[in-house]
Amino acid sequence: MTKRNLPAPGGQIVFASSNSVWGGSEELWSRTALFLAQAGHAIGVFKPDFDDTDKPIRQLREAGVSVIDLWGPRIVPRRLRMLVSMVGKLSRSMMEWQLGRTFRRNPPRLVVISQGINFDGWPLAAICSRRGIRYIMISQKASDLYWPSDAHLGRAASAHRDACATLFVSQHNLNLTQEQIGELLPRGRVVRNPFNASLDTVPHSWPASDRGFRLACLARLDAREKGQDLLLRVLAQDKWMERPLSVTCYGAGHNEAGLKAMARYLQVESVTFAGSTPDPSSIWADHHALVLPSRCEGLPLSMIEAMLHARPVIATDAGGNREAVRDGETGFLAGAATEQALDEALERAWQARDQWEEIGRSAVALARDLVPRDPVAELAEIILAEACETATRSDGHPAVLDEADR
Repeated sequence: MTKRNLPAPGGQIVFASSNSVWGGSEELWSRTALFLAQAGHAIGVFKPDFDDTDKPIRQLREAGVSVIDLWGPRIVPRRLRMLVSMVGKLSRSMMEWQLGRTFRRNPPRLVVISQGINFDGWPLAAICSRRGIRYIMISQKASDLYWPSDAHLGRAASAHRDACATLFVSQHNLNLTQEQIGELLPRGRVVRNPFNASLDTVPHSWPASDRGFRLACLARLDAREKGQDLLLRVLAQDKWMERPLSVTCYGAGHNEAGLKAMARYLQVESVTFAGSTPDPSSIWADHHALVLPSRCEGLPLSMIEAMLHARPVIATDAGGNREAVRDGETGFLAGAATEQALDEALERAWQARDQWEEIGRSAVALARDLVPRDPVAELAEIILAEACETATRSDGHPAVLDEADR
């Protein structure tokens, strides 16, 4: 039985998410926390305003993980906890109190901070720094739409600079973060999000087009970030109204009613809203391509999943999209998140529609090169290496466990 340098039992690894919603941004940290817990490691989780009935929360608790609300004790009414979270100083005091109680009882060996964007987790990083606790920072998104204010710029920069590793889901997000804080991040690196497909996925057969060409748009219904409003305006043009092209929007979000109202107002009958689906792979049985009109991104899970199912992608040049969409080869890239650029990309795609199946095959090959076979295991290795470094610093020698104890 082989031996490996791994954290000793009792040296808790804490995962702390700064994101109050549950979406694609929560998949990487939560699946990794579950992976490590099921492997026998002591894991704790802190997250704002989670739903106890959510499957990931239930799975974590069934694996023996304690999940604590960063907005305050659950006995406090949710509305009051939300009000506290909206006041910066009160919110940071509550997080300090929630984390401090656990840290005093069971000092963590390492904290993994998952940010919804690239600077919203700095208060969590500051708490770790004050207590001398090593941490890893994960950023799920970086965008020109969102910059840290000058008041918080120094703290955001310190959060990345002082991390033992600062991780990003696309090279674009790493590059943009360095620009926004005005410094190089030597411990910055790219990791990928887990996806609901296998690198060995056998794609569905190519759908018939006798009923027209069907695009799927898989994204949270959030017009500001995901840009479904741009898509509706483009499809409201006469030329698209007359063509046998339809779009199915999958997902939920706080702009669902507004986007449906906009579609009715613009009389865009070629777009339907199908809600969330528990089986995204089934979408590709009867859709020909993915369309993503996003204004900001990390690296979309839906994009990788579509490519692994041999479907071309029509997307804006947002976040890491350019890393996966090679114009005319694996899909069609709109130069910007504007109606004109999106219309031009859709037009190029339409004129090449007889090549979509071939382009989809090229997309499979690129997706397999772009993402690791198991992003969760890859992140777990990074975490365990840093936790072991903590053990070495604390004890003067690394802890050693059997491979079977992972």
